[in-house]
Amino acid sequence: MNTENTKAGVIWSFWGAAFLLLCVVFRDSLAEMVNTWTNVEEYSHGFFIPCITVYLIWMRRSELRLAQDFRESAPGLAVIVLGMLVFILGGLATIKTMEQYSFLVVLTGMFACAFGLRGLKTAAIPLLFLVFMVPFPAFILNNLSSKLQLISSWLGVEFIRACDIMVYLEGNVIDLGNYKLQVVDACSGLRYLFPLASLAFLCAYLFKGPFWQKLLIFLSAMPLTIFMNSFRIGVIGVLVDNWGTEMAEGFLHDFEGWAVFLLCMVLLFIEMWIFSRISGSKLAFSELVQIPAEWGRAPVSGFFVGQLNRSVFVVLILLIAGAGVSEMSKGREDVIPQRKAFLNFPTKLGNWQGRNDYLSQFYLNELKLTDYVIVNFNEPGTQNGVNFYSAYYQSQRKGAAVHSPRSCIPGDGWQIISYGQQEFPEFMLDGQTLELNRAIIQKGESRQLVYFWFQQRGRTITNEYMVKWYLFYDAIMMNRTDGALVRLVTPVDSAEDITQADKRLHAFLHDLLPELGSYLPGKTIIPVASIPASG
Repeated sequence: MNTENTKAGVIWSFWGAAFLLLCVVFRDSLAEMVNTWTNVEEYSHGFFIPCITVYLIWMRRSELRLAQDFRESAPGLAVIVLGMLVFILGGLATIKTMEQYSFLVVLTGMFACAFGLRGLKTAAIPLLFLVFMVPFPAFILNNLSSKLQLISSWLGVEFIRACDIMVYLEGNVIDLGNYKLQVVDACSGLRYLFPLASLAFLCAYLFKGPFWQKLLIFLSAMPLTIFMNSFRIGVIGVLVDNWGTEMAEGFLHDFEGWAVFLLCMVLLFIEMWIFSRISGSKLAFSELVQIPAEWGRAPVSGFFVGQLNRSVFVVLILLIAGAGVSEMSKGREDVIPQRKAFLNFPTKLGNWQGRNDYLSQFYLNELKLTDYVIVNFNEPGTQNGVNFYSAYYQSQRKGAAVHSPRSCIPGDGWQIISYGQQEFPEFMLDGQTLELNRAIIQKGESRQLVYFWFQQRGRTITNEYMVKWYLFYDAIMMNRTDGALVRLVTPVDSAEDITQADKRLHAFLHDLLPELGSYLPGKTIIPVASIPASG
């Protein structure tokens, strides 16, 4: 017995050392993840996720057996190599989300090395549950939040109208006449969605029912969140209309949030109860989510005692090698190109006369930009002018990134009634015809024509997702993540044809683009007429 205990202690000490080394290698990514759990309410449930995973695996320890043959660990080693490659790429691009997901990949590979594919199959769902502890990238979070705000605002207003209260919705602003409520990021429903999605996944795993029912239980988390968050916004609107804005502030506001989340949990359990009735099992509420009785049996001897598989030494070598490559790349700092500050941007371009405008501190806090300019330009003797806005980021690594107008426009109450890309043969960039995004937006009787594009390290990009790809690519290859958004807006009168607005923006582009090049690093967009003829 003592020999067996000693042998088991040696085996587990090696795997314990491998796990500690894994945590050391990923320490910066894990520290940032924990910091997010601490400071971002949407992810405050993250502390519980690894604890639940460990508990679920421990409960099924009787089904686990240490891999006895090196060949059993080979698939796990391949997964570790893949995870370390993603980790190194994430380090070069300083994208912490990639590093955090690679941690889960490497951890899964290590588990497969220790227990083989049979053990991985046993622990697959608890390990997959760890995905819920990794925060989403900022740009996905922002886009998701803006869409949920719009949906929740609309459904909340419909509830208020059902209570026979006059209300007007303009984007995310609910106008009750005497009071106005703004549905901000904190009211988008993400604070319910992420914890409820985690809970729904766990409930689906432990629920006794067919796979299609488990899938629906998990997928129902989002509609439940949207519905209940909209109900909460509607209730707040009714309370504010009757008793004032204090109903939407302080303790009562937070209490309403907790009450709505608890209602979401109740609705989730009612859904499972209905599914149990459909299946014919007719489970009581207390039996809907239970740890199977067979999980708690005494562990088999193979869990504690086995042959010391040499794959553990390969795991240690892979972790040390990956850590070495990662540490070599940590000394890299962003290359910050030279440029003129927007403070010096002229208010006169050709015949256009401009007047500076400024963003409020609220928007500056949200956008996290490095520099920006807003100028309202007009030509003498004309009524309609052009609003020029550009936001510049010298680094887009740590949550600061260009915001797409497609996400921001609906939040101000405007509807995008036409959207697409348009080529401008009269302008060239690096031998390519200039292509910009073109949108017609409307709010009530008002219409506007919008041109916008992303000026990113010498490229003019129209697609938001291509912006993210080139950001990743250039961070590795050029060590640069600077970039900018350029947006032009002109009003369109009811009596004015849209082609006149297009001509106005075209004319403004001719005067703007030659000047803009010195303020945004990269190759300058130039009119074709200024290119010298060959020969």
